[in-house]
Amino acid sequence: MKPDKHSRRQFISTGARASIALGLGGSLIAGATQAADAPQPAAWTESPLFQTPYHQTPLPYDYGALEPSIDAMTMEIHYTKHAAAYTKNLNEAAVAEKVDTSKPLEALLARINKYSEKLRNNAGGHYNHEMFWKSMKAPASDNAPGGSLQAAIDSKFGGFDKLKTVFGDAAKARFGSGWAWLILKDKSLLVTSTPNQDNPLMPVAGTTGIPLLGLDVWEHAYYLKYQNKRPDYIGSWWNVVNWDYVQQRFDTAMK
Repeated sequence: MKPDKHSRRQFISTGARASIALGLGGSLIAGATQAADAPQPAAWTESPLFQTPYHQTPLPYDYGALEPSIDAMTMEIHYTKHAAAYTKNLNEAAVAEKVDTSKPLEALLARINKYSEKLRNNAGGHYNHEMFWKSMKAPASDNAPGGSLQAAIDSKFGGFDKLKTVFGDAAKARFGSGWAWLILKDKSLLVTSTPNQDNPLMPVAGTTGIPLLGLDVWEHAYYLKYQNKRPDYIGSWWNVVNWDYVQQRFDTAMK
């Protein structure tokens, strides 16, 4: 018995439609999966405090403003040579790897593991330094946090002196070059450190979170004045921490 031509045409038509639908469905599922995998912006990222541009911003003080904690020559070389090189290399890598530089740098850091080591190193170097400059101000011997940040420090660490010890230990223990951090993770303060120019916004960091305060412990940040005495640099640095800036970041991130 010969198959009915109408039935055969109907079968082919139905099969074709099913294949198209399956293909579209597969595309939609794949698209939904990719969207789910993409990092979702958090509310705190909408604040200018957490939107770093791809260019160097001017220092908020003169090169010698942080003396005697940080000498003028170190600041000038650090800003105009080391940090400037990170910015230049970041932009070159961003062009080569087709990064959308109209978005804040934080958006790139959240998915930096998708890009090259060059982009990772220089994106981190630029971000870390841009935050570092703002985290400091003219020295004060009685410099200390206050308000809600002080209360959170007291609750988590048992006081500012205890925080200085924990943070200082992290900075001293960082082998080679890197950073020490005070971060906010799940609304709780933590101290951590990262190697090289990594930071806690990167998924590759051992401990992730929102950076509130960072200390550069690369030798170029202190060697002219302190030579190999990193603990002396760390101890003196507390006199120039800009706690008003750290407080603003803390309050914004806690909302």
